[in-house]
Amino acid sequence: MRLVRVGEPGAERPGVLDAAGLVRDVSGFAHDIDGELLADPERLAAIEAGREALPELPAARFGPPIARPGKVVGIGLNYRCHAAAAGAEPPAEPIVFLKPSSGITGPADEIVLPPGSTQTDWEVELGVVIGTRLRDCPDPGEALRSVAGYVAANDVTERAHLKSGPTWVRGKCHDTFSPIGPWLVTADEIPDPQALRLDLRVNGTQRQQGSTAHMVFGVGELLSHLSGLMTLDPGDLVLTGTPAGVAALHPEPRPYLRPRDVVEIEVQHLGRHRSTVRG
Repeated sequence: MRLVRVGEPGAERPGVLDAAGLVRDVSGFAHDIDGELLADPERLAAIEAGREALPELPAARFGPPIARPGKVVGIGLNYRCHAAAAGAEPPAEPIVFLKPSSGITGPADEIVLPPGSTQTDWEVELGVVIGTRLRDCPDPGEALRSVAGYVAANDVTERAHLKSGPTWVRGKCHDTFSPIGPWLVTADEIPDPQALRLDLRVNGTQRQQGSTAHMVFGVGELLSHLSGLMTLDPGDLVLTGTPAGVAALHPEPRPYLRPRDVVEIEVQHLGRHRSTVRG
């Protein structure tokens, strides 16, 4: 099932795609696509069973397919190819950082460069949305069963800010730096999250191409590890890392994002983004 939110920013309405790709209104089942809905399998099953008969929503902007999550957790250096390109050994345990949920935007919304941007970079990623509260779960298989669904994500990063302090927060926290969507695909449609292709193009030029098969830590392992650090609540979003091809590791001159650039990402089965960069 593909869950969506459509409408202008702050006024999105919850929907589901039917077999023909039309957006059907699920406001009779839920006020939004959020943790409350994702933690309720009976309501999700009812939406799935009745979606073809639900009223159609008018065509509109696709917003982020989940309402603002309580936490956005990022993972660094989680692809072997990315580590190799950086001249680093794969990490012995996941590198964890946090991003604010205020940076979440839709799949066609603008990426706005922060003032003085010199090294704003792209990172196509698999996003994992939690559906069942998870805490202190040592079993990766059990942890994987907490997943409600998956989204395509771009973990935009200002690398000059990343290097200007003791943490990564400054480089990760800017508004518009977490585009996700266009839909949330429920976990039953993605039987193996370690078999998804990822692609990213800037102005039509291929910059990233990889597979989640090459993660250092798979989704279940990441969630198990994170559950020992913090409680993961329904609706929380985990960004699982990016493959090789970021601008920071490109030969000089490095093609960091500039105004009017167009960034296109795709994660297999999860849809595409097309974001224009604004200064």
